[in-house]
Amino acid sequence: MGEAPLNVLFITADQWRADCLSCAGHPMVRTPNMDALAGEGVRFANHYTVTAPCGPSRASLHTGLYLHNHRSVVNGAPLDARHPNWALEAGKLGYDAVLFGYTDTSADPRGLEADDPRLFSYEGLLPGLRPVMPLDGRPQAWVDWLAAQGIAVPAKVERAYGWRLPGPDWEDGAPCARPLAFPAEVDDTAFLVGRAIDYMACAKDPFIAHLSLLRPHPPWVAPEPYNRLYDPPDVPGFIRRDTREEEAAQHPYLAWRLTRPGFAAHANERRLRRLKAVYLGLITRVDAELGRLFAFLRQAGLIDRTLIIFTSDHGEELGDHWTLDKGGYFQGSYRIPLIIRDPRRAADAGRGRVVEAFTESVDVAPTMLSAIGVGVPRAFDGADLGLFLAGAPKPADWRSEAHFEFDFRDVEDMAAERELGLTLETCNLAAVVGERWKYVHFAGLPPLLFDLANDPGELNNLAADAACAPVALDEARKLLSWRLASEERTLTHMALTSKGLVARA
Repeated sequence: MGEAPLNVLFITADQWRADCLSCAGHPMVRTPNMDALAGEGVRFANHYTVTAPCGPSRASLHTGLYLHNHRSVVNGAPLDARHPNWALEAGKLGYDAVLFGYTDTSADPRGLEADDPRLFSYEGLLPGLRPVMPLDGRPQAWVDWLAAQGIAVPAKVERAYGWRLPGPDWEDGAPCARPLAFPAEVDDTAFLVGRAIDYMACAKDPFIAHLSLLRPHPPWVAPEPYNRLYDPPDVPGFIRRDTREEEAAQHPYLAWRLTRPGFAAHANERRLRRLKAVYLGLITRVDAELGRLFAFLRQAGLIDRTLIIFTSDHGEELGDHWTLDKGGYFQGSYRIPLIIRDPRRAADAGRGRVVEAFTESVDVAPTMLSAIGVGVPRAFDGADLGLFLAGAPKPADWRSEAHFEFDFRDVEDMAAERELGLTLETCNLAAVVGERWKYVHFAGLPPLLFDLANDPGELNNLAADAACAPVALDEARKLLSWRLASEERTLTHMALTSKGLVARA
């Protein structure tokens, strides 16, 4: 008799860097529940998102497609309705794919009326998902729940995530960062985890649920005691040149980015340290709530019938290179955590394993679908990670590098085009990252080359170094070969012949 069908719990925590796990060696942050999950499953130590920011990265995560194939290139760029995704495919097997949180899916405008509300926000819903508890940039459901308990809430709903108690902040002389105005047990993370628990407590097997948490995404405001869990003077330092002017000299794109509101790290060093300390506090806050969720799964007898996947959509620069937010080309934005706990007996040999092979966010969707017995669409660019979960060695033909792309066009204000002398279609870059070298190619600007073995902080661009010219050429060839081998493939394995349709397996 075979094993029962798997439930799936797919968790994303927005903007979580790969190095911000205690099991990954972070010197300060405490993530005991993530560490325990990794001990019972597999942690992928060289996992990369294939793009940023939120909309494009989630499009890749859900469709299994690289940016150059799904083409939802920036927040607000529509995702073509023809693309398959894990939710639609799971539905074919009878799974009720449900959502707690958000997917940031920009709707395909073709066929929609001009006044359709889906055309007025990039925070749309992934096709195939049923929103049990939608929660996005305007967290109405959470605020209503708070108000129903007699808790004071801000007049503007969208301010709730960052609503703080009055008073000075740490950089102004306070002993710690100003906390969220709501207690931890009712913050947005607790609210969403609670709704997921309510659902799973009475859900029919098998279920497939996506829990999409906002934190540690800004605003960096944590509830007590997480606002003071990490002392700002003690947070690890920043990877950067001595001044922003020196940093800007690395590349024209970086110089431009450092002038952009929201991306350049604030000149106030104390404020920057406070932000980093609160970011780490929010990570531990999410870890605590996920510990509550995992405890429920054990108590309910679901833990050994549920595949658990934990990851992020992208990382965060967190003051490195004098920058904040995500995007660009540095590692902080693209290296993200991935932990998978497969409850099946076949995965016993892989428990506690740390996989050093390069994996990418496009691998998550095919891994989920393979685990529940759904055929993986041929269009998907990613690969099933199931062999690693089972303890198997890395296949000889597994990728030897990770890849990512970033598009910095702005359809509305055209700033990059105007200020960098680019066109709409040349506001982009693609990168290949190996064990030693990292090469970044721009469509309309000079390339970059980093020796990660000797310069892990990516401070020295070697692209113009004559001695490194052969390396740069070889890396450019690798990047070109990857692009050629990963072009859209939905129908390319088929041919119409005199014998009719012929299709390769």
